[in-house]
Amino acid sequence: MSHAEITDDDIDELVRLNQDAASAIIRGDMKRYLELIHHADDYTLMPPSGGETRRGFDRSEENVAEMARFFRNGEAEVELVQTYASGDLVVLVVVERQHGEVGDLPDRDWSLRVTLVFRRAGTGWELAHRHADLLVNPISLEQAAALTRGSDV
Repeated sequence: MSHAEITDDDIDELVRLNQDAASAIIRGDMKRYLELIHHADDYTLMPPSGGETRRGFDRSEENVAEMARFFRNGEAEVELVQTYASGDLVVLVVVERQHGEVGDLPDRDWSLRVTLVFRRAGTGWELAHRHADLLVNPISLEQAAALTRGSDV
């Protein structure tokens, strides 16, 4: 059942929420990220590093601590590319322009192209889907072919 029409204020709220959430993740502040983003029970993630689609969000203490160690000392600015709204869904197409320390690597650019699907849940929003990739900068057809084979590029 659809609620009230999605307004420009609703979309502005989601854009701000995503900006704050992207900033929290890249600096490793998972507590803040989880205060901002509520994941749907049927949440799916297509991670930027590829591989299988993940289902659900693991809020366990161990996973949250691991994520906080994995992302460190970063900053993010979110560039809004497009929004779509229908019924109780809002889709944000963004570029997360960010840098930070990820894994064991030193600070570097980790900008992502991201599609997010938010669903209205009561008086708030839950993230139903996130699809991200590292292809902010174009790659050659040969590099793309190597990636599809799972080869080193």
